Amino acid sequence: MSVLEIRDLHVSVKTGEESKPILKGVDLTVRAGETHAIMGPNGSGKSTLAYSIAGHPKYEVTGGSVTLDGEDVLAMSVDERARAGLFLAMQYPVEVPGVSVSNFLRTAKTAIDGEAPKLRTWVKDLKAALNNLGMDASFAERNVNEGFSGGEKKRHEIVQMELLQPKIAILDETDSGLDIDALRVVSAGINRVKESGQTGLLLITHYTRILRYVRPDFVHVFVNGRIVEEGGPELAEALEQTGYERYLAGAEPAAVTS
Repeated sequence: MSVLEIRDLHVSVKTGEESKPILKGVDLTVRAGETHAIMGPNGSGKSTLAYSIAGHPKYEVTGGSVTLDGEDVLAMSVDERARAGLFLAMQYPVEVPGVSVSNFLRTAKTAIDGEAPKLRTWVKDLKAALNNLGMDASFAERNVNEGFSGGEKKRHEIVQMELLQPKIAILDETDSGLDIDALRVVSAGINRVKESGQTGLLLITHYTRILRYVRPDFVHVFVNGRIVEEGGPELAEALEQTGYERYLAGAEPAAVTS
């Protein structure tokens, strides 16, 4: 069973010639089959955590470690991290003109598995994955995210996750911008991956609404670059009632939003 271990992680963001600290000592362990929700106010560093694990060049790790099954993630390039089994569903998925969804995903699957999936099987699997997320089969031949609505982009991210079967999936505000019907469909896709028991999920969100559909095993409250409280699903329910104000009292202001 795969394990992502984050120990005393410190990260700064590059802004011009300066670097400002955002993460200030994060400790977190995510195992396959577990769902962890990271919650917190704007600017607390939640997305910085996601992009630092994925290897975004804007973020500079200044201390600590990140390992996946004992391997040093921070020593890997971005593509090496993906091949090792890390997956990031972005808050704002990017468009890739000139590359079809089918070719994009088949190339990614080949890179991860070390061999190309059989074409007949692949077409069937892709069509089923699109159907599960309420997307027409014609999306397979469209360019990646080009002309997709916000909800379609988020659904496509979950299609990717279902087909690529990562060891650890980081979902950065996947619920952002989704209407209630799309939220249910996307949540059902996340739950299908969760039920396989082969993927550890790190779900980053501001709100509890997605957690009504995707029940977390652990909830972590993130404020000013640190985890300030941890608990089970009941902690998310308490946050719905009380908000983040009690955690923000006396906290240092975040250096930048993320």
